[in-house]
Amino acid sequence: MVKKDKAVAAVLGGSFDPPHLGHQEIVREVLKKFDIDYLLILPVYQNPFKAAPFAPAMQRLLWCKKVFDNEHVIVDPYEIDNKICYTYQSIEHFRSLYDVRYLIIGADNLEKITLWRNFEWLNDTITWIVVTRGDNSLNTAALRSFKVLHIDNAVSSTLIRENMDLANVDEKIRDEVKTYFENY
Repeated sequence: MVKKDKAVAAVLGGSFDPPHLGHQEIVREVLKKFDIDYLLILPVYQNPFKAAPFAPAMQRLLWCKKVFDNEHVIVDPYEIDNKICYTYQSIEHFRSLYDVRYLIIGADNLEKITLWRNFEWLNDTITWIVVTRGDNSLNTAALRSFKVLHIDNAVSSTLIRENMDLANVDEKIRDEVKTYFENY
C-alpha cells in the first residue's frame, strides 16, 4: 500500500476582530495563486503584541466560520481552544496533519517579526506570504523565503471598529457585528 502524502496547507492567523472583505480577498488570492489544498484560518486567542481583542474569541471564531465558507478553507479553533499565543506552536501542531508550506502575514508584522517566539525555527520551516495593502514599503531582509501578495482593499478591523463603518464587513455577519459593537 502506498502512503498518501499530506495535503499542502497555508496558515492565516489573526484576530479577525471582525473579519472583513480584505481578509476574504486574501483568502481568494492565496487559493488562486498558490498550489495548496487547504488554507487554515486560525483566529488567535490573544496576540502577544496587541491589546485584547474587542470581541471574545468564540464570537470571532463564529464570524470566521460564516464568512470563510469554501471547501478549501478550514476555520480551526486550535489557538482559541488551547489559548495558544505563539505562531510556532500552531505550525508545529498542524505540521502533524498537513504539509504546512506557507504562513500568511500582513506587511505590518515585518517590523517585529524577529521578536516572534522561535522566529528562526519558523523562518527555516515555512515560506512567508507577506500581504501588502496600499503602498507598504517592505523590509524583508530577515525572511529566508517569502512571496509578496498585494491586495487592493486597504481596510482593517481597527478602522472598522473605530469608525463603525461596516461597508467592508460581509453581509453574512454585518448585522451581528453591528449589534455586537453597539451593545458591548
